[in-house]
Amino acid sequence: MGVVAELILIRHGESASNVAFPLANERGLVDSGLSGRDADVELTEWGAEQAAAVGRWLAALPPEHRPEVVITSPYRRARETWRIAAAASGLELPAPATDERLVDRLLGDLEMLTEAAIRQRFPAEPERYRRAGEYLYRPPGGESFGDIAKRLSSFLDDLNREHAGERVAVVAHDSVVLNARAVIEGLDWPALAAVAATGRVLNASITRFDGDGSAGRDGSGRLVLASYNAVDHLPPAP
Repeated sequence: MGVVAELILIRHGESASNVAFPLANERGLVDSGLSGRDADVELTEWGAEQAAAVGRWLAALPPEHRPEVVITSPYRRARETWRIAAAASGLELPAPATDERLVDRLLGDLEMLTEAAIRQRFPAEPERYRRAGEYLYRPPGGESFGDIAKRLSSFLDDLNREHAGERVAVVAHDSVVLNARAVIEGLDWPALAAVAATGRVLNASITRFDGDGSAGRDGSGRLVLASYNAVDHLPPAP
């Protein structure tokens, strides 16, 4: 099986959750000020500006390096990031598809809860998290990192089979970017933790994998990391 010619992984722009939850956790608040589903969280004004900057980055690409296929997470913040980026680019870019396998980490019963709310409603969970560690911990009704890697492995297999030789842009979440590295590069959890220790996956960052055109023992090509977590296309934060 071949591979895509290029895989561009774009994290969505800053969302309301990216602002509200760190602030609530820092202050020990039970209520983040947000309600509703994680899937419906929208971009902030700054997140929309970041998305527009992604569009300008796309516009600056040589025509032969522009995406031929676009797939986003179905979550609002990812779909909006691509919509704004595509409009800002001024280009005739492919209409995006969505794929459920690109959703953010599913937190189950802990979705949209602050750290203080988790301690209040699920007092056993902080200790479960401590014992399991970040990568093996599975929230009640939610996913471990291994679960995310499993669905991404399925997604990437389908992507390479259906779009071999094409340039593909994916707009999703930090957990997707990290776990894509684990799947593509064959990283174990300690190796992935070392990647994460270099810094969080930033909003509107771009990570690129190139299809190297070589063939492995099974006759297939492979994807090679070209850049990770790049944000030089973004304007200074306000």
